[in-house]
Amino acid sequence: MKYDVITFGSASLDVFLKTTDAVIRPEKKFINRQAVCFPFAAKVEIKNLYFSSGGGGTNVAASLALQGLKTAYCGKIGKDFSGEEVLKDLNKFKIETPFIIKTEEKATNLSVIFSWERERTCFVWRGASEFLRWSEIPREKLEAKWFYLAPLSGRLISLFGPLVDFARERGIKVFSNLGNSQIKLEKRKLQPILKKIDVVLLNQEEASLLTGIPYQKEKELFRRLDEMIDGLAIMTKGKEGAIVSDGIYSWSAKTLPAKVVEKTGAGDAFGAGFLSKLLIGEGPDAALQFGIANSVGCLKKLGAKNGLLKKNMPWPKVKVVKKKL
Repeated sequence: MKYDVITFGSASLDVFLKTTDAVIRPEKKFINRQAVCFPFAAKVEIKNLYFSSGGGGTNVAASLALQGLKTAYCGKIGKDFSGEEVLKDLNKFKIETPFIIKTEEKATNLSVIFSWERERTCFVWRGASEFLRWSEIPREKLEAKWFYLAPLSGRLISLFGPLVDFARERGIKVFSNLGNSQIKLEKRKLQPILKKIDVVLLNQEEASLLTGIPYQKEKELFRRLDEMIDGLAIMTKGKEGAIVSDGIYSWSAKTLPAKVVEKTGAGDAFGAGFLSKLLIGEGPDAALQFGIANSVGCLKKLGAKNGLLKKNMPWPKVKVVKKKL
């Protein structure tokens, strides 16, 4: 069976909590110089509670399936309550699951997300997803037009090179949302892999880490990205939108105004939205527009999958500026 896309990455049960019994205090020892404080040795009242499947691999699969694309997810979950809840959610979105491996050795990934004032703090348990091995994947059945590689954290980094090589050998295109584990690979290992990827997605901080160039120096940064990547290079810029380059032209767009409810999954929504337009033959301009619209839809709802755009749903289009490099 040939799929439009098979996604790879983590699968988790996400627990969203909202409370007003917390305060933000200055704290020099943290990167962002702020800390969240709760009353010590006391009960903290939760004002809102919500459960959903999460993880980059399943979030992207949900977006693609909602666009009517034949989508499968490949990953590992535990034989536990959380794993069953993840499967129920994937079935709800009509995501195919023949490539999911279940294990009794590790619990399913779990994220507990405290959110307030448009920000969040995540408590993350990295469980079964990171223990997927190349030998466990039924590779003879991996037939697809595209592979989508969500950030491959921890031990999952071992799949990065083999998945890209496998796709290249079989004429499958690859979209990779790079995470820190991939970016921190030795250059002699990372560079040959990047040259085989069709679309690379990074946020500003990741783009700076990969190139060694401050993201504020955008022209210089993209000059370096275009040297490293033969396909499309995308850099998301938070509230400032995103920019795409193919080494000849660049396409940039500002984001849409939105009342942000919660940020989980917004990056996954952008990447999936971008790819969905490429799959139907549209160019980087339309892909950029839809990626932004899908991401903003995600920001407006609690949970990574609730605000995603559905096929044939009207959506607002941003202005895209195309320039010759």
